[in-house]
Amino acid sequence: MSNNTTASDPAASFQLPPYLDLPPHLSAHKYFFVCTLTVAAWDTLVLSPRTWRLFRTKEWPPLKIAFYMLRFLMPIEFIAVAVAFFDTKWSTSMCQTFYLFEPIMTAILVSICSAVHLVRIRAIYDRDNKITGILGALLLVQIVVMAVSCAFYHVVPVADPSQGCIAGPRHNFVGIYWVAPSIFFSATFGLALARSFQSKAQKPIGLWKLMLRDGLNLYGAVWIVNMVNMFFWFIVTPTGPEDTIRTIVTSMAAVLSITMTMRIILSVRGSLSDGGSFAGSSTAQSSSATHSGTRSHSQAHGRSLGAGIGGTAAGPVFSINPASQGRQTYTLEEMRAKAERDWVEDPDTKSSLNGGNVGLDSKPEADFGPVEAPESGVGVKVTIERQFE
Repeated sequence: MSNNTTASDPAASFQLPPYLDLPPHLSAHKYFFVCTLTVAAWDTLVLSPRTWRLFRTKEWPPLKIAFYMLRFLMPIEFIAVAVAFFDTKWSTSMCQTFYLFEPIMTAILVSICSAVHLVRIRAIYDRDNKITGILGALLLVQIVVMAVSCAFYHVVPVADPSQGCIAGPRHNFVGIYWVAPSIFFSATFGLALARSFQSKAQKPIGLWKLMLRDGLNLYGAVWIVNMVNMFFWFIVTPTGPEDTIRTIVTSMAAVLSITMTMRIILSVRGSLSDGGSFAGSSTAQSSSATHSGTRSHSQAHGRSLGAGIGGTAAGPVFSINPASQGRQTYTLEEMRAKAERDWVEDPDTKSSLNGGNVGLDSKPEADFGPVEAPESGVGVKVTIERQFE
């Protein structure tokens, strides 16, 4: 009786095709890879306007070149990897030809990210040779380790070729492929934190504003995702050679490292040349590189205008004239210093796209002449007087 019931039950005799009948860890790997592709696609769309605005700038410093390499190579890599992972028509011979593509491309992109971090940390430490030497040595070790580790990857022996073409490590020590960049990103995150808190000691600022101003959230995101990846590589134990649990987070670690690094580039204040400037430095330090050739000239003209705008001035002067009170003046240097102290804006508004010497959406300073507010009997009269040759 029971045998007849089992034979007549269609559910008992039904079997899933091999590409759907997946082990639990491989199934979770595929779901998580879909999440990775979603993050990559969303970030590509969100950054499109800022990518175009950066492209319109005239200069092509190393950071800009690195941005576009990351921008275009990352989608190419993960589209190709997704096809190999989900296409049920891939044969074993095709996988044997393709499987090294992911570790090699990831090594290239992560090394570019590390180079960007090196350039940026070097800039916020005022081109310190010691910092540059330490990070340069770590980057060189990272490149060598990742390149050598690629030789120890192999095709994960899944039960059926239709379950996906997946590259995995042959031995446990292959985890050093991700240890090297994790050490580098830990160093850059620590140095960025140290520099920010050093500036906070000199100029008090809220922690939230400090994080947004210096992009600490971006460095922190890169560090966290790489630490989670280390957890899966060295703490989680696979059930066998066909288990992909070790590499389940590697794609997400690569995508987030790349996307956060692109945002670090976009958040650079001033020109991208030589890594930009540090927002937490004093006004004189941050502007000396770009204005040293013009400041003395402006001060000379400001002194010549002093008699007409309320006294001797050290540079171009803002005159604020209440209708019933005496005249009050501020030099441009004082106004810049006040703006630095009262920083409350989105970091992107002072990035390489908006806050450089010549922003994309702003006119050069030479286009502005004297501007006067309309006369009225009440309120404050603001006169901006500047002279250019």
